[in-house]
Amino acid sequence: MASVSRRVLFYTRRCPSQISLQYTTTRYAPQWQRPLSTTTHLRADEPTKESSVTATAAEPPNKILEQLNNAATAQSENAASSSSPGAPPLSRAARELAKIVADLKALDPEAVQEAIRKGRQDIPLVREDDELETDEDFDVTEDKGKAGFWAEGEESMGPDEDYFADDLTSLGHGELEKHRELREYARLIAWELPLLSQLARPFEPPTTATPFRFRYTSYLGERHPAVNKVVVEFTASDMNLLPTQRDKLIKLAGVRYNPDTDIIKMSCEQFDTQTQNKRFLGETIEKLLAEAKDGKDTFADVPFDFRHHKPKVKHEFPKEWILTPERKKYLEEKRAESFKLDDQKLNNGLLIDGQKVIETNLPFTAPMPEPAMVGGARGRALR
Repeated sequence: MASVSRRVLFYTRRCPSQISLQYTTTRYAPQWQRPLSTTTHLRADEPTKESSVTATAAEPPNKILEQLNNAATAQSENAASSSSPGAPPLSRAARELAKIVADLKALDPEAVQEAIRKGRQDIPLVREDDELETDEDFDVTEDKGKAGFWAEGEESMGPDEDYFADDLTSLGHGELEKHRELREYARLIAWELPLLSQLARPFEPPTTATPFRFRYTSYLGERHPAVNKVVVEFTASDMNLLPTQRDKLIKLAGVRYNPDTDIIKMSCEQFDTQTQNKRFLGETIEKLLAEAKDGKDTFADVPFDFRHHKPKVKHEFPKEWILTPERKKYLEEKRAESFKLDDQKLNNGLLIDGQKVIETNLPFTAPMPEPAMVGGARGRALR
């Protein structure tokens, strides 16, 4: 049999999961265990010690009150000494109660009234002699806390009104809200729109100093993704460029150039605000003009490519169909001659009347009364 040291050495070299346990552990937990307590056991036959908690609790209440009264009387007779020579000795509890009574007598009455007014704890808010008789006595005042920053200037809503199930439905309130909105716009039309005439200015055509035309989109205060979009248009011939530079600018613009109107159109909506999009368009135009004015490469060998532009076919009114005075006179004469021929046929009986042909040639059929449909018996028919 191996020694203890050799066994320990073997155990350290083995895997911890392979070490056998010396003692087996229980696989169940006890249902209840007595908690650990350091309180000494009390026995009824043992005498209590003086000035201890058990001794104070063992004394009857009448004896404590009697000692308290004697101590208060002795203190009032002789303020210098804590107790008279003839008085019996006081216990610890009696001395503490006497001290509490003396502190309460020395308490300022104004402080007591202030505590009652503020309604602090451990002080009754309603006295026994107070009676709640009127309705005002039962009104509960609202605790108005300090309003926050976002609630400043708001009017107090007041108490909720009694609900008698006579209010409108949600759909009715929605119709009223639409009516209020229409009335608001009607007031704006009547009172605000006439004032806009004071801001009217005469039309001034754009000059060569302002060749760019910016267009913005607005939805009258509503949030929409297209509000940030900015569109700019300018004519290539208004850029004060040489013919070679103008051709290079058109080639650089690519599909943004319209050969019918000679207008270059660009737009931007990749930023969050209109100002940023407009700034981006301005910087892009500056780069295009700088590149067009660069004479290193004029793109003279690159042909124009206008395949992106699909011209719209505009059909013109035929000249032969235009009503000239001679044509109008000819049509009036032809129409008068047609009326004259119809009148002659009508007098001679040669004009065919379709209504008369139907009445004379087709067989006469008298209208038959519509039979009234009577419902049959309900249920399945008997066999």
